[in-house]
Amino acid sequence: MGPGNRNLDFEWLEDFMALAESGNFSRAAEARAIAQPAFSRHIRGLEEWVGVDLFDRSAHPAALTAAGQRFLPLLEGVLGDLEAARIKARAAHDQEESTLRFAATHSLSLTFFPRWLTGIESRLHIGSLQTMSDSSRSCEFLMFQRRVQFVLCHGHKDVPGRLDEQEYPVLRLGSEVLLPVSVPHPDGTRAKALHAIGNAAPVPMLAYSQDSGLGRIMRAQLRPNMARAGRSNADYELQEVFTAHHAVLLKTMALEGRGIAWLPQSLIEAELANGSLVGAGPQALNIPVEIRMYRQRAVMSDKAEALWELAGKQALD
Repeated sequence: MGPGNRNLDFEWLEDFMALAESGNFSRAAEARAIAQPAFSRHIRGLEEWVGVDLFDRSAHPAALTAAGQRFLPLLEGVLGDLEAARIKARAAHDQEESTLRFAATHSLSLTFFPRWLTGIESRLHIGSLQTMSDSSRSCEFLMFQRRVQFVLCHGHKDVPGRLDEQEYPVLRLGSEVLLPVSVPHPDGTRAKALHAIGNAAPVPMLAYSQDSGLGRIMRAQLRPNMARAGRSNADYELQEVFTAHHAVLLKTMALEGRGIAWLPQSLIEAELANGSLVGAGPQALNIPVEIRMYRQRAVMSDKAEALWELAGKQALD
C-alpha cells in the first residue's frame, strides 16, 4: 500500500519520535505504554503512509535512514506548532485555569523544588500545578512527548544529557554536591566511615541505575576525580552491590550500612548533622552538580512563559 492510500494516525507520529529518541523498539514501546507488536505495526504504518523506510532495522540500535533524518526535524516543527496552537486555544478559553506541568527527579522533588516553588509563588500566582516525580530518563521522555512544560533535574557541564543534545532551553537554578558517604565505623571513632575509599578492596558501592541522571554524571566524573585524589586503580576497587534509580533509596541502603553512596548534600543534611552518615572519601571525590530547569521549545501559555521569565531573573549566571 503506497503513500496517500492510508489514513494517518497521529499516534504514529508520537511513536516515531519515541523510537527516534531511544533507538530501541521495546524501550520506546514501553515509554509509549503500548505492546511492542502494536508499536512495530504503528511504525510500519507510518512508513507505508510516507512511502519509504524511516528506520534501518539492521542497525543496533535502530537508526534513522536518510529519509528518516529528513523527516524528524520537519515532524518536530509540525508537532511543536500543533502543541503551541493547542495550548494557546486552551489558555484563551480559561487562562486562569491553565495548568503548569512539571517533571522533577525524585531527589529534587523532595528537596529543592518545594522551596524554589514557594519563592516563585511569592511573586507569581501559579494556580493549578501538576508535578510528576520520576527518574531523569523518564522526565526527559515526558518532555519529548510534550506531556510537561518544564523539567527539573541535575546536570553537569561536562556530561550533556539528552535535553542538552536536543538543545532545549535551560536555566541553572542552583548547585550542590554529590558526597560519598557511609555509616560511621562501629568502633566509635568520630567521622570514621565503615566503608571508605582506601579501605581494603573491594569497597561496596550503592550505585545509580542507567536511567538516573545522577548516575550518568557520577560514572563520568568518578574516575577522573579518583585520579585527582591521587588514587591509582590498584589503590581502590568499587564493587556495585546494589543499584536503584533514586537517591532516596540509595540513602536508605547507606543508612543500613550496605555500602558507600554518592548522595546530594541537600538530601542528607540531617544525617550529616547527627552523624548517622559520614564522609567516606577525600574532598577531591566530591562531585559538583547543577540544578537545572528545562522548558519546551515551542511557545507556551502566558502563565508558563511568565514563570520562565521570572525563573530566569533568579537563575545563576
